[in-house]
Amino acid sequence: MPEKTALITGGTGALGRHTAGLLADAGWSVIVTGRNPAALAEATDVGLIGKTLDLGSLRAVREFAASLPKLDAVICNAGIQTPSGTKRTEDGYEQTFAVNHLAHFLLVHELLPGLANARVMFVASDTHDPRNRTGMPAPEYTGARSLAEGEDDGNGRRRYTTSKLCNVLATYEFARRAPEGVTFNAFDPGLMPGTGLAREYPGALALVWRYLLPALIVVPGVNAHTPRRSAQALARLVLDPALAGVNGKYFSGLREIPSSRDSYDREKAADLWDGSLELIKT
Repeated sequence: MPEKTALITGGTGALGRHTAGLLADAGWSVIVTGRNPAALAEATDVGLIGKTLDLGSLRAVREFAASLPKLDAVICNAGIQTPSGTKRTEDGYEQTFAVNHLAHFLLVHELLPGLANARVMFVASDTHDPRNRTGMPAPEYTGARSLAEGEDDGNGRRRYTTSKLCNVLATYEFARRAPEGVTFNAFDPGLMPGTGLAREYPGALALVWRYLLPALIVVPGVNAHTPRRSAQALARLVLDPALAGVNGKYFSGLREIPSSRDSYDREKAADLWDGSLELIKT
């Protein structure tokens, strides 16, 4: 059978790297993106295809999408979390919304005409659902343009949870609009303490993330996992024949579960879709 190809954004990070390895072990060709030349070189050394991608530039995303071969799976995994302050991309958009949602929306939108019988996954987070006791502030969806403009409110953690809500809203809207044969699902990897997601956390918070929170992995009932374990669940969404045709669902690890109430709001999803199309054209 012809070799299949997958793309994983943020593929040099912990979750992406482990997922890429599992797909490669299954005989897939895997393209991983990152911004660290050393990490990309390491990925190439183990048989992956490393490519630079700046998700803070819509121009770079368009050029990258145009350079890709036919894909059988796309995993929108890259993400950032800035705890305080407001940073902006070269397009002038608030960085968390732009990187976590808008750049991936553009990437998939550009790739969609060439996808056939492909599986697309958006890596979300249980922090998008206020019902989960994650210690993170509840998301506030105020509209695509408003989120892109971004207020200098200093609440980067809320911007993160809102961007994860956008990931789920986008998943469902793509699933409703996609051509037959292409499926879209959202994936919650759970808390993966010790990874680079909290790399911009200051002093004490960084130490807690790196050295104390990993103990939660062995606590029953806590949605915390090692990157390797979460990668096994994510790779399953690509590889498992039983999941062919499963579309517009939300998975927490190996389980399909309901997402947040707001994530099923069709008006919010339509606003995000229309607003994102406007933003990527400006």
